[in-house]
Amino acid sequence: MAVSGFTLGTCILLLHISYVANYPNGKVTQSCHGMIPEHGHSPQSVPVHDIYVSQMTFRPGDQIEVTLSGHPFKGFLLEARNAEDLNGPPIGSFTLIDSEVSQLLTCEDIQGSAVSHRSASKKTEIKVYWNAPSSAPNHTQFLVTVVEKYKIYWVKIPGPIISQPNAFPFTTPKATVVPLPTLPPVSHLTKPFSASDCGNKKFCIRSPLNCDPEKEASCVFLSFTRDDQSVMVEMSGPSKGYLSFALSHDQWMGDDDAYLCIHEDQTVYIQPSHLTGRSHPVMDSRDTLEDMAWRLADGVMQCSFRRNITLPGVKNRFDLNTSYYIFLADGAANDGRIYKHSQQPLITYEKYDVTDSPKNIGGSHSVLLLKLHGALMFVAWMTTVSIGVLVARFFKPVWSKAFLLGEAAWFQVHRMLMFTTTVLTCIAFVMPFIYRGGWSRHAGYHPYLGCIVMTLAVLQPLLAVFRPPLHDPRRQMFNWTHWSMGTAARIIAVAAMFLGMDLPGLNLPDSWKTYAMIGFVAWHVGTEIVLEVHAYRLSRKVEILDDDRIQILQSFTAVETEGHAFKKAVLAIYVCGNVTFLIIFLSAINHL
Repeated sequence: MAVSGFTLGTCILLLHISYVANYPNGKVTQSCHGMIPEHGHSPQSVPVHDIYVSQMTFRPGDQIEVTLSGHPFKGFLLEARNAEDLNGPPIGSFTLIDSEVSQLLTCEDIQGSAVSHRSASKKTEIKVYWNAPSSAPNHTQFLVTVVEKYKIYWVKIPGPIISQPNAFPFTTPKATVVPLPTLPPVSHLTKPFSASDCGNKKFCIRSPLNCDPEKEASCVFLSFTRDDQSVMVEMSGPSKGYLSFALSHDQWMGDDDAYLCIHEDQTVYIQPSHLTGRSHPVMDSRDTLEDMAWRLADGVMQCSFRRNITLPGVKNRFDLNTSYYIFLADGAANDGRIYKHSQQPLITYEKYDVTDSPKNIGGSHSVLLLKLHGALMFVAWMTTVSIGVLVARFFKPVWSKAFLLGEAAWFQVHRMLMFTTTVLTCIAFVMPFIYRGGWSRHAGYHPYLGCIVMTLAVLQPLLAVFRPPLHDPRRQMFNWTHWSMGTAARIIAVAAMFLGMDLPGLNLPDSWKTYAMIGFVAWHVGTEIVLEVHAYRLSRKVEILDDDRIQILQSFTAVETEGHAFKKAVLAIYVCGNVTFLIIFLSAINHL
């Protein structure tokens, strides 16, 4: 599990959770047997949907029309079962009538043995054909699970029982009815959580670090208190939607043990879940949690529960006496569904065992490699390349004297700055790949633009190696090519930085990052305009009348000296401004 990359992409918890088995696209094969949605709510008891069939008797090979209708619903799962063994495998197969609203599923390795929704759009009627198999039992019954909303659903609504000719009349088998799952009891908390025992009796994680959940509504607080063979967990934060934490073996999303507290209708639902890759969390049974309690007051949501340190035989629950990275996230929730966290999750800097000695720790909303990636790119494309371009464009006459290796000083400065830009870009370029272990499919256009910038940054110095002599006929073509590639690299780099600042992996503050970047671009463009205007006016001042060879207005030397002094002053001011912008961005990255 981890951050995004920009990443975690993230990350811990979540996109939309939806319908049967949490899938709005109807791919619910994992719910085939029990036909129970993993929504963490109790099913409704009185059905409001019906199943109709076109005939009540059948022979092997017959095709029977089956209709599901009732109040508007979003998801469903329809199967045919042996009426004498409703817990057995599905019987026969289905044929779709409208493939736009329904789809076939393969349950119990029987292709087309179930039908589900194709999307979360509202429906009032579904029609399909059921194909009777050659090995059909004497009596077959249709069952359907229907989801109206995330928290409103019906499980195994019984439909008509159809029978083969000459079969004995069907009688309801005497069998023990397995009760539908019910929710464990939940109590109410009476006061805010206290951070006074953090580091003494409690293992605490807070964002911001050392915030007080009793006094600060914006404080996101998570604590673990060991009590013999169990651990008491407390979590609190803003009550706008949900709070969650996860235990992970790595800093990347996938195969993690997660817990959510979801605010809905003035109630808080406490829900264990597990994560499988960068996908919806799968809700699990609450049977592993005890002493669940919650509180809503003063804009703060609190929830707590107790869990055994080890849960032998319970799938997807990690033993708590092992070290893990801990993720802490929050986001919006609506109608029982949770949405992608509002910012990159807080991730601890290292693995911790929450049952070990109590600690008071923090974390970061961005991992170190991504911080370094952003910092190096800002240094390269906000500072070194910008100054190098100005030096090459406007300072040839100012620093024309030979310097090291007999080259002009301006050229040496330009070459050093551009080489630094290339080196910093190469180092920064590989960091996201190291962190992610490959290409990021969740970072939009940013990585594509980054690859273009990287390519141009490497090609520029290689092209410079083959620069023709000053008076070579090919020199003009080289100059235009060199300028065009450099300008393109700078423009694309700025676009990549704009996009990169919006990625959750870097998590820069929304309030100012765009304005600061616009300010930097305006600062650089404004400086170039000032120097261009100055160069034009200077050229007019030193104009010589060829007819009498008299220099007008001032001596050339005086004008040249004045022009050089002005350029140096502008460059000094520009460098100070650039450094200021750079410090702003680097400070923001460092405090994530």
